[in-house]
Amino acid sequence: MHYYKNNKYYFINKFDTNNIDKQDKSTIIIYRNYSEKKIDKLYILKIKNYCKKKKIKFYLANNIKLAINLKLDGAYIPSFNKDFNHLSFSYKKSFKIIGSAHNFKEIRNKEIQKVEKIFLSSLFKKNKNYLGINKFKLLSKLTMKKVVILGGISKKNVNKLKLLGNLEFAGISYFE
Repeated sequence: MHYYKNNKYYFINKFDTNNIDKQDKSTIIIYRNYSEKKIDKLYILKIKNYCKKKKIKFYLANNIKLAINLKLDGAYIPSFNKDFNHLSFSYKKSFKIIGSAHNFKEIRNKEIQKVEKIFLSSLFKKNKNYLGINKFKLLSKLTMKKVVILGGISKKNVNKLKLLGNLEFAGISYFE
């Protein structure tokens, strides 16, 4: 596995110790199970405790209040979440809020939501949010926030990230 001094963000939908065991300390786990209607706090705490034992940071997607209450390392706000309620919450300075965007309007929304980093997608994955390298570069220059690369990163194309001067990235398939 390549060594990265910057963070890598691994999105998970279920708790799998085998995949978490493969990660190094620069990997941050983001649990985002949008398919479940009811939130299982014990399940989230189980993941948190396992990550803590492995010295890996753990974030929860789309529920900042719960992430603060469970004393997680941070929270992830997906692009479809336009809420600003979390701006009235108090939390520790070490608690990080990050979020994703696909276009200029969503970038501005994430800035107003006061995220620390913006995940910009999709760089390689050719889906409805596909940007490609040139559009990605243009959009990333429209914010002063740190930009994290998202979408289609694999072992085969990870070296192309150096062309963008950014080694922070997020994904699923790269980690599995």
